[in-house]
Amino acid sequence: MTAQLHCFGESGNAYKCALALEMTGTPWQPVHVDFFRGAARSPDFLALNPMGEVPVLVDGGEVLTQSGLILQHIAERTGRLGGATEAERREIWRWILWDNHKLSTQAGTCRFLMNFLAPEKRPEGVAPFLQGRLKAAYRVLDAHLQGRHWIVGDGPTIADLSCCSYLYYPEPFGFARPDWPEIDRWLDRIAALPGWRHPYDLMRRAFPGA
Repeated sequence: MTAQLHCFGESGNAYKCALALEMTGTPWQPVHVDFFRGAARSPDFLALNPMGEVPVLVDGGEVLTQSGLILQHIAERTGRLGGATEAERREIWRWILWDNHKLSTQAGTCRFLMNFLAPEKRPEGVAPFLQGRLKAAYRVLDAHLQGRHWIVGDGPTIADLSCCSYLYYPEPFGFARPDWPEIDRWLDRIAALPGWRHPYDLMRRAFPGA
């Protein structure tokens, strides 16, 4: 049965899950959520996910929300990207939790404020504050990747897919790849993997008229 990923192209959290589905060869279909017109707060969507957020993965009889849980589900279902040992699996979860708290949340919020919110609605000083927090996160990730190809173990895992997602988007939010050479090389390694596609290309089937 084909899984359905409720998503929209601008969502880095949805992109993580779309990448995992594509890289594991899982049959899937994006279902567009018109986030910018309030679709995530509609009664129909809230019946699917009371949290009012994407991504949502509908896989058979299961409805899964929150990107970290969805990534874990895909890894378990396919036996891929989930780590080779129990120690690696714990380390993967450590980095997914770090990403959700320190990297993706800050990057997603900063990118939204700078690119998708009307200038008159942008709270003063918030974007520079978030950019400062992001620089601290970039330093952690860049240092960790020194001497490593991947975040955990000897191959790509869902930890890599969790942490990389927002860093491929073209909209400015204070991230410049040349400033972080280890991250830059790591992003190139991920982009060379079978199944990798740019977020707007990967989820283009979710766009109306695509």
